[in-house]
Amino acid sequence: MASQREFTALFIAIACALGVVFTTLFLSIMSFNPAVVARRDFIVYWATGRQLVQHGNPYDPDAINRIERDAGFRGPGSYYMRNTPWALPLAYPLGYFSPTASALPWSLAMLALLIASVRILWKLFGPASGHLAWLGYCFPPALFCVILGQTSILMLFGLAVFLRLHKSRPFVAGAALWLCTFKPHLFLPYALVLLIWIVVSRSYRILAGGAAAFAVGALITSLVDPAAWGQYAYYMRTSVITREFTPCLGDLLRDRINPSAEWIAFIPALLGCIWALIYFWPRRHAWDWLEHGSPLLLVSLLVAPFGWIFDQSLALPAVLFAVSRNPSQTMLSLLALIYVLIEIQIISPFGLHSALYLWIAPAWLVWYLFARASTRPAPASEAAPAVAPS
Repeated sequence: MASQREFTALFIAIACALGVVFTTLFLSIMSFNPAVVARRDFIVYWATGRQLVQHGNPYDPDAINRIERDAGFRGPGSYYMRNTPWALPLAYPLGYFSPTASALPWSLAMLALLIASVRILWKLFGPASGHLAWLGYCFPPALFCVILGQTSILMLFGLAVFLRLHKSRPFVAGAALWLCTFKPHLFLPYALVLLIWIVVSRSYRILAGGAAAFAVGALITSLVDPAAWGQYAYYMRTSVITREFTPCLGDLLRDRINPSAEWIAFIPALLGCIWALIYFWPRRHAWDWLEHGSPLLLVSLLVAPFGWIFDQSLALPAVLFAVSRNPSQTMLSLLALIYVLIEIQIISPFGLHSALYLWIAPAWLVWYLFARASTRPAPASEAAPAVAPS
């Protein structure tokens, strides 16, 4: 048993070290290489910010393409900020700086939010030994999110705050969920159960917090770009960007049946919502957002109508919850193996649109289910409370 534990710790250390090395090298190179900055997803946030500063339409394809090309972007077409309009104020300050001046602080801010999210979750789940805590800091999709300059970590942070405060400070918890609305398609079954749970448990202060945060965000958006709502609506009606393939079950189904029928991508999400209702209702009076919400979150990511590898950052709370409940050493080793496989795939020549990324969302769910099934009672000296004191 001791040798198996040592092997698991070593395997986890290797998996985490690879993530740290890749991230550190990339951030170091990015700080003085404009070409690297221009190839990251960050360039779309910067270009959007520059367009907003110039009082232009942030959803104008020609203008955004011209700004990105001037910054060194050489990919096909142009990048777009697909987030909901109330995310525009996040990009606005970037427009006052050059891409190279703003890229590193942006990524470091995302890294800080990742660290804060992991610390919030571990305080909630109970103390963890050092090598297990690193499984959170080195979660491959989250580190890839930092490298690309993507925003999925903002949603991870909002989710972590909600899980931590939904009992003690529901208004703040609800306000934190506003961050998750930047990409609402990733939470469809989760959001449906949340709304019903709010009614069943009469947790209306959570709803009030979310509404207040949304109102403030909408106000700031209107100040930054008064025409943002109409511009976004027109963009959604005319853009064909939703027809591109992303490595998720919904897009795979659509492309196999009828690539031009965008509604097909939502079939898995619809089935996921039906399952979520069946799963929630018998547990509604004893619902626990850690115990019951974790598989619900993983299913939501699995059935999302579209999504990318970096969006899998949202699986982190469920993964850490299972880790904190003392799964077998074999399951911890398998988790480290998943980390390594993802890290190898990220640095491989396969692009983000590759169907080879399809395995990752089901892998989290399968691993979680087996890890929870293999959970063993912790020794009395190591036992931790299920929820940290408020």
